[in-house]
Amino acid sequence: MSRPEAGDCAYRDLNRLAEESPYGRYLAFLEQGKLVFQRDPETGRAVFYPRVAAPGTGACGLVWEVSAGTGTVYATTVVHYRGEVPLNVSLIDMDEGFRLMSRVEGIPPSELRIGTRVRMRVHRPDEGQPYPVFDVDRTVALPSRAENEL
Repeated sequence: MSRPEAGDCAYRDLNRLAEESPYGRYLAFLEQGKLVFQRDPETGRAVFYPRVAAPGTGACGLVWEVSAGTGTVYATTVVHYRGEVPLNVSLIDMDEGFRLMSRVEGIPPSELRIGTRVRMRVHRPDEGQPYPVFDVDRTVALPSRAENEL
């Protein structure tokens, strides 16, 4: 019978902690195709990125909720990497009251407008963790360029 190495317990415990951490739980939900966020039961405010304590109050006991996955583009910019197709980086205001950074796919980056309604889907890269991306919600009319110009 072999004796465990000195670091085996620590490594196993770190893996367990990572899976049970707010980020680990968030990833587990993404693997199921669900975008989750937390809510501060004291203030009712939505909390995103997952964390142990509520920002501002430090309150513990944040409650997990599943997002409907719909939101509105709050801000967007086009990023150009040399030798690659341009992409957008967008801030999305989710209907539940939290904001996250992602990208909107399926539309040329220069055509994406503030105010566009979007729907989340989970992107699962060949390597690495899953993450939320968005598609334009085609059931709602796109805002015109004139609506975004002052």
